[in-house]
Amino acid sequence: MPRVLLIGYAPDAVDFSDPGLPPGIDAGKIAAGIEVGLQQMRDRGWQADFCAIRPDETIKEMVTQQLASARYDCVVIGGGVRLSSTHLEEFEVVINAVGEGAPGTPIAFNTRPEDSAGAAARWLLRL
Repeated sequence: MPRVLLIGYAPDAVDFSDPGLPPGIDAGKIAAGIEVGLQQMRDRGWQADFCAIRPDETIKEMVTQQLASARYDCVVIGGGVRLSSTHLEEFEVVINAVGEGAPGTPIAFNTRPEDSAGAAARWLLRL
């Protein structure tokens, strides 16, 4: 059974003043979207985990600990982590932590939490 890790900001850690966010988005909508994405993965018969990060100095530690807890077949990095130009440094930390903690593991990118399963499928179907 494939195992997928979704990495994204904890819904309560999102900066809702970021002009790059869609209008009307809030922590509840983000949390619901994450759960939809994880459930879609489970519906495909995959194990799915979420690594909630915060835009601070704990990112590398959080990702490293999560990757050490299981062997993942794909890591999906959420759009909230990679699309905001104000969080470029945090995105780099995530990418490098995944490269160090899970070398050779495919990395996929979603555009929103609800399409995380599709992002993972692009890579899992190649294995």
